[in-house]
Amino acid sequence: MPLNSHDTRPATAADVPTILQLIQQLAVYEKLEHMVSGNVETLNEALFGEKPSCECVLISEAGKTIGFALYFMTFSTFLCKSGLYLEDLFVVPEARGRGHGKALLIYLAQLSRQRGCGRFEWRVLDWNKPAVDFYRSLGADIMPEWYLVRMTENEIAKLAAEAISLR
Repeated sequence: MPLNSHDTRPATAADVPTILQLIQQLAVYEKLEHMVSGNVETLNEALFGEKPSCECVLISEAGKTIGFALYFMTFSTFLCKSGLYLEDLFVVPEARGRGHGKALLIYLAQLSRQRGCGRFEWRVLDWNKPAVDFYRSLGADIMPEWYLVRMTENEIAKLAAEAISLR
């Protein structure tokens, strides 16, 4: 799906090392590099293993990969329809301001329509004003009344070990 001077395409297994490098750059930008624990093997399994849990689209300019969007399918019980959830979108700093982020979002909006999705959703960090303003300019709603709820592996293990009593 070419768009002006950039090109978007689904990632392949050969792209996994590049995607991981972009994820690491995203983590640095978000000041969260201490949270990156994935590696080429785990990312490859997530994207291309027996039961893929996510998908990725890459964007290139002049033959160089400069960004990615990693996403997965969700489901809305209220709509009784699938949704597309954008986990992360990142464009390298030196390539920003040239429409690459918008091209990735257009790609995913088109994919959402092709798949019959009722929603296309993602999160944005509250301190990232340029991203918030950009998303609003595209017509996206920022929903402040929703909180992110998270359990990590240790908390999941504790909860899963709880005895279930139905009496």
